[in-house]
Amino acid sequence: MGQVYKKKELLSLASIFCVLAILLSACGGASTSNGKSSNLAPASKQVLREPMVGGDFDSLDPALTASGLGDPYNLIFTGLVQADDHGIIHDQLAASHQISADGLTYTFKLRPGLKFSDGSKLDANDVAYSINRTIDPVTKSQVSNYLSLIKDYDKASAGKIPTLIGDSIIVKDPLTLEIVLSKPAAYFLQALNYSTSFTVNKKLVTEYGAKWVDHMQEGAGAGPFKVKSYNHNTGLVLVPNPNYYDSKPKLQEIDEIITGDRDSTFKSFKAGQFDVSPVPPADDPASENLPGYLESPALANRYMSLNYLVKPLDNIKVRQALDLALNKDLIANSIIGKTVTPSNHLIPNGIPGYNPNLTGPDGVKGTTGDQAKAKQLFQEGIKEEGYSSASQLPSITLSFSQSYKAGADTMAAVANEWKQILGFNVKLNGMQNTDLITQEFNTTGKNGPLQIWYGGWSADYLDPQDWTTLFFDKGASHNGVNYGQNKSAAAAAQQAVQVELEKADTTQDQAARLKLYQDAEQKLVNDVPFITMYQSSFVELINPKLQGYKLSSTGSMASSDWANVYFAQ
Repeated sequence: MGQVYKKKELLSLASIFCVLAILLSACGGASTSNGKSSNLAPASKQVLREPMVGGDFDSLDPALTASGLGDPYNLIFTGLVQADDHGIIHDQLAASHQISADGLTYTFKLRPGLKFSDGSKLDANDVAYSINRTIDPVTKSQVSNYLSLIKDYDKASAGKIPTLIGDSIIVKDPLTLEIVLSKPAAYFLQALNYSTSFTVNKKLVTEYGAKWVDHMQEGAGAGPFKVKSYNHNTGLVLVPNPNYYDSKPKLQEIDEIITGDRDSTFKSFKAGQFDVSPVPPADDPASENLPGYLESPALANRYMSLNYLVKPLDNIKVRQALDLALNKDLIANSIIGKTVTPSNHLIPNGIPGYNPNLTGPDGVKGTTGDQAKAKQLFQEGIKEEGYSSASQLPSITLSFSQSYKAGADTMAAVANEWKQILGFNVKLNGMQNTDLITQEFNTTGKNGPLQIWYGGWSADYLDPQDWTTLFFDKGASHNGVNYGQNKSAAAAAQQAVQVELEKADTTQDQAARLKLYQDAEQKLVNDVPFITMYQSSFVELINPKLQGYKLSSTGSMASSDWANVYFAQ
């Protein structure tokens, strides 16, 4: 979701992003070693303690989670393909794949001898079952639209046909799976890297139903690790999967421990309770010269979402005023630090299609806002909605995750600027991140529970579709702002943008495709479904003895790289 905090928390951007070609080579991330393990510590010392900042997972079911990129999902489960640390797709359960000349049929040849972590056989039937299960409305997945390119997805997800197996998900034999698309799209394999296509053990789902994730130690997946135990109050314990098809991990256990906010987690790290911790912005200057300090540029943004079904947020002038009233440079730099990159963009720097010439709402350049224009637009907007002054406006709530103090401080500064410049008051509402995710899903198509909310998004894959169509297309489950699905005066123009995005998704000429996304992005920024605050980086401090651990621009480490993670003597 747009407000999902992926496994690695976001901080700042240390420098201007390299162009994509450089990003994919020299500046792809930070690592603690080259993976050589001649000084390997004893097995008893190979226990990695990671914090789960802010609480439990939203779900460990790969069909349901809104945070399905990276660990623990790609440690427990596997899919047909996986992305490496640079976002490049490689075969995983598949030994190879072929794409038909028309771009509509993908044929995957699976590796022979695949097994789940309990030793039971895994073949094409299990892959087909898992993908179809995500789409099946009985599963109630709110992220199944990662698979929406599959032919007849709309019919199956609406319950109009019972299954896609034998229709567009075809098992040719135990080692051959064919997937037929409704339209060609360059990003289909990238979308398959998300957890919604990961293979789960049908036996557990059949036996335990919706509670199957509480029994994952019985053989849930086929990843490099398996579940030893899972407790919703304490966390998750993983151990190596002896039946994994690829290189076996050197780590003998990963403890993902539920903890509080980022600041308290960092204190616990310094006390020796964790081996990894995100660095709070206030502690970054004192931490950057310490052993184990890692920083990587992030394909990630922090922004506020505005619900178009809430008055007066349905008025484009009001939305533009809320954006232009903010001096993003002043807010971000004073709270996060000078390394933050304030931004107006939806598509971050480093994603193909990034537009360096993009302007803010109403053609305003830069990220310091235009307070005079904001005042004018705000007064015009509220009058169009029948209000003579800001004091007559209905109560508006601004929600955010309370696990990130700098985020809460940023929202307090935003609320203060709105009050001082526009006379617009909002009620600040800190909440658990899992509750924020749930409420965002529940806001799609409704005027609540969320009105304005703050969070972040990091790349699922290196394609502008992940930042545009995924959020703003008609019927997209990520469209919590209800863009195009409203009765505002701008609704027709929004729906035209949705058509443009759908055209971009299927355009085969890459240059023309990126130009369509750039045009649509500028129209979206002008319409203000999101108020982007800044582009981020990933910053962590780790135990200096931990080797092979990586930070990448996507915020996740490829499952194959975990074989090179270990503790040195």
